[in-house]
This record gives sequence, C-alpha cells and structure tokens, in this order.
Amino acid sequence: MHLFRFFKSVGHEMKLVVWPTASENRRDTTIVLSLTIFFILFFALFDWLIQSGLLIFTK
Repeated sequence: MHLFRFFKSVGHEMKLVVWPTASENRRDTTIVLSLTIFFILFFALFDWLIQSGLLIFTK
C-alpha cells in the first residue's frame, strides 16, 4: 500500500517539473563544453609552466 502511494506521489511531482527547452539545453551544453576546454587549456599551460620552472631550477 505504501509503495502505491509512493509511485503516485512520484507521478504527481514529475508533472510539476519544468523541463528545459531544446535551445536552453544547447546553450547550457555549449557553456559546459566551452568552460571544460578553457580549463583543460589553462591547467595544461599552468602545468607546463611549473614543469619548465622546476627543470630550470633543478639543473
């Protein structure tokens, strides 16, 4: 009996959800991918600079 009430309330809550539109999904996906690429490049450059600095000081 409790399981039936649980699934009924889940169905009710799912009807209240406001789903994003396709354009909102595209915008958000573009932002996430752009930031991911930016941080990959940033940390790769930062890592290279530190690695180069350590090589200079250890010679």
